[in-house]
Amino acid sequence: MHDSTRSHSGAFMFFHDILRCLSVALYENRFPCLNRFDSKGEINKDNPMVWLGAIFITIAVTYVIFKAFLIAPAGAKAAELDVQVYKDQLKALDSDLERGVLSPEDAASARLEISRRLLAADKRVQDETSIAADGVSKSFLALIGLVLVGGSFGLYTVLGNPGLPDQPLQARLEVAKQARADRPNQAQAEAQITAPAIETTAEYMELIEKLRTVMIERPDDEKGWALLALHESRIGNFSAAWVAKDKMITLVGDKAVGEDYADLAEFMILATNGYVSVEAEGALANALKLDPKSSRARYYSGLTLAQNGRPDVAYRMWVGLLEEGPADAPWVQSIRGQIGGVARAAGIDTVNLDAPGPSARDVQAADQMTEVERQEMIGDMVAGLADRLATEGGTPAEWARLIRAYGVLGETGNASAVWKEAQDVFSGNAEALALLLEAAQGAEISF
Repeated sequence: MHDSTRSHSGAFMFFHDILRCLSVALYENRFPCLNRFDSKGEINKDNPMVWLGAIFITIAVTYVIFKAFLIAPAGAKAAELDVQVYKDQLKALDSDLERGVLSPEDAASARLEISRRLLAADKRVQDETSIAADGVSKSFLALIGLVLVGGSFGLYTVLGNPGLPDQPLQARLEVAKQARADRPNQAQAEAQITAPAIETTAEYMELIEKLRTVMIERPDDEKGWALLALHESRIGNFSAAWVAKDKMITLVGDKAVGEDYADLAEFMILATNGYVSVEAEGALANALKLDPKSSRARYYSGLTLAQNGRPDVAYRMWVGLLEEGPADAPWVQSIRGQIGGVARAAGIDTVNLDAPGPSARDVQAADQMTEVERQEMIGDMVAGLADRLATEGGTPAEWARLIRAYGVLGETGNASAVWKEAQDVFSGNAEALALLLEAAQGAEISF
């Protein structure tokens, strides 16, 4: 009795787990029955619930799909019932005629009407049967079902991983956030880097050594620390450079500007061969707080995001910097060398980085123009870009460039019109819309 109770209880719990898995899969887009763990909290890849759940779901879905093909059409069954009813009516009519209930004239009229209906019902049966005969045979459907189910399980055996846990977006963002907080600090990162050999003249090194000695004697000289940071960076001694810059910032306190913090962050990042530590990220935050338009700080902030699980945000930030230029800025070349990999990591189609823009001759000519002539030239270039986008179309970056250009010219009405048109052109493209929204906000468009 007890064994039977346990058996029924186990079966009940099994089907309860299956139904719970199906309901969660349908309404929460998660598959808890496929993510069972052992007593140590590790994935138990041998748990039969993984495969039983998958098999149950597959059978249920297969049944629903093939049900329509395997069950005879409802119309055929109704027509067959009508035929039988009319045949019974003819028999009853003969019986009524024999008993004298109906006159021969009434019986003949009724027989004619019933026969007409019988023929019509029989025709419907023949039509439905012909349609069913022309359809897909059950054996063919069974073969297709076996191929689909068997092929799916075979493909999953090669490519799938039944022990892999759910990876919802919010959980992945939390993991990225935690990894960002737990990453090595500046000292730990520098300890893993072999200091590069310093190549310079003996005279220059002698001057730097003298400056180092002076700063030991005059630790409160903020200008001396700034000078030492500059010269340490010039010989590639970035670890010493950021330490000197940090001391200078500490001494000046609230008088430090955004460029000071940008220098500090850059020295830290160069000291670790491009790795952005927590301390460097803090310096970047201070730089952007004091100067939100700092191109260097924005470039390195994008690098921080790219290294810590947010290539999508890094990509948008870098595209904005490429649009702003100038083309010979050091961070522009760095972005061009890395943005392809960042875009692939984010699943984004890269924009045309070589989209038409002002030539070197245009830039040189602009330097020799009056302010009025320069504005006219810029207006002509913007008008040309607007005409080309209107007739030939363009990339999201080009549309964003036009929005920003109108914003710079103070033509917010045109910027707003282009922003609205671009939303229609790129509707459904979330990444393009995000890039365009950033440009619209930069152009100070009213939403």
